[in-house]
Amino acid sequence: MIGPRRFATMLAFPLILSGCVTGAEYSSKQAGFASVADKTAIVTTKQAVWIQNQNQARSAAAQVKSLLARKKTLDVEIAVQIALLNNKGLQAAYADLGDSAADAWQSTMFINPTVSIGTTGIGTPELEAFKTVEGMITTNILALATRNRDVAIADTRFRQAQLTAAVKALQLAADTRRAWIGAVAAWETVGQLQRAQAAADAASELAEKLGETGAMTKGAQAREHVFVAELAGETAKARLSARLAKEELTRLMGLWGTDLDYQVPNSLAPLPKIVAKRDAIEAEALRNRIDLQVAKLEIEAIARSYGLTEATRYVTDLEILTGFETEREIEDDEKKTRTTSQVELEFAIPIFDTGKARMRKAELAYMRAANQLAEKAVNVRSEARAAYEAYRSNYDIARHYRNNVVPLRTKVEEESLLSYNGMITNTFELLTDTRDKINSILLSVNAKRDFWLAEANLAPAIYGGVATNASAGTEVAAASESNGDTGH
Repeated sequence: MIGPRRFATMLAFPLILSGCVTGAEYSSKQAGFASVADKTAIVTTKQAVWIQNQNQARSAAAQVKSLLARKKTLDVEIAVQIALLNNKGLQAAYADLGDSAADAWQSTMFINPTVSIGTTGIGTPELEAFKTVEGMITTNILALATRNRDVAIADTRFRQAQLTAAVKALQLAADTRRAWIGAVAAWETVGQLQRAQAAADAASELAEKLGETGAMTKGAQAREHVFVAELAGETAKARLSARLAKEELTRLMGLWGTDLDYQVPNSLAPLPKIVAKRDAIEAEALRNRIDLQVAKLEIEAIARSYGLTEATRYVTDLEILTGFETEREIEDDEKKTRTTSQVELEFAIPIFDTGKARMRKAELAYMRAANQLAEKAVNVRSEARAAYEAYRSNYDIARHYRNNVVPLRTKVEEESLLSYNGMITNTFELLTDTRDKINSILLSVNAKRDFWLAEANLAPAIYGGVATNASAGTEVAAASESNGDTGH
């Protein structure tokens, strides 16, 4: 048998090869999440949680209930906080971080050796005198020799998973903010149409009474009535759009059951007096964009993998076999036992596979990651410029509608009404001016919504969580643009 001292030396061999690397950093259930929560808080000023047990789930649910009870009419900040606490898709994304931590933890563990033992000479009386016991312990020494590199690669992937989880949280926060703006703007459109509907109803009733006295022709009456009917249809479409927009917000906040009894404001906040200046927004984005940091870590991980491939190019499976052999003989009624130890080294001879193909794949993977990083940097700068351009331009457009278009349309309608009362203009002209004013008001509402959506896209453009298209706010606005055009 192998002596205790020799056996202990054999077991210590992996430690000599690879040094001491522990998995304490990765073994916690919340491994890496503190960094995710910190990055989320810096950008959103909101709390992020990773729910992994019933107590944490109950605590998060109680926080959501408290936020909903505080205000039945939710402002955008409360909506974002509820989403970060309650969105189950985000919790599922955090599981990827846990997987990466587990992989990194696993990489710090030594590979279990394989132990085998067997005997010969059993069962045959004639051979009983020549019984042999053999044992073998097999360890893959190549895996042990490259263990530090494996740990480094796993750690890089772990840091990458941390940043990816932070991007998911920022994406959810940005989506929730945009959904809240869309829902509030949709209800503001409904309110404007309802006010126009009330005025149109009064005009329709007046036209009907004038028609009874013969002061208005049937054609003029029909114009008033059809305007009311068309406006009713537009109001119904706007109300449907508002309900659907609120449902999108509800999904992002992860609400259901009794929690659905919440309201959003009836109108967006007025335009700010001044706009923020971002003279160095490209530099800010290059410095702070988390998805760009993820791409940098990707190329780092691939570079480490390339080094590992190069180190194992010729030998892919190297094992050390340490064992013993015990023989027992019976001669002249005297038992004799002899134990010998043996050490073997096994490896694949690279006669056919010299590792060139694996090296080529590693080189291509590195070049792919390098070009993707360069593309990401170009896109980040462009997205930052586009986000600020949309923010600045939409502010000017919204202010133009508020300060110029709507006041002028109001003036035109007032003058048209005076002319109509003085029998100078006909009903059709007054009706046209009223329609034009309603359209201008709704376009003003849409312009204000586009500005606030563009403002909501600034932070994602700098830190991450950006929309698929930098002009997404304008595209979202176009989806309900028909509600603001009663003339079509």
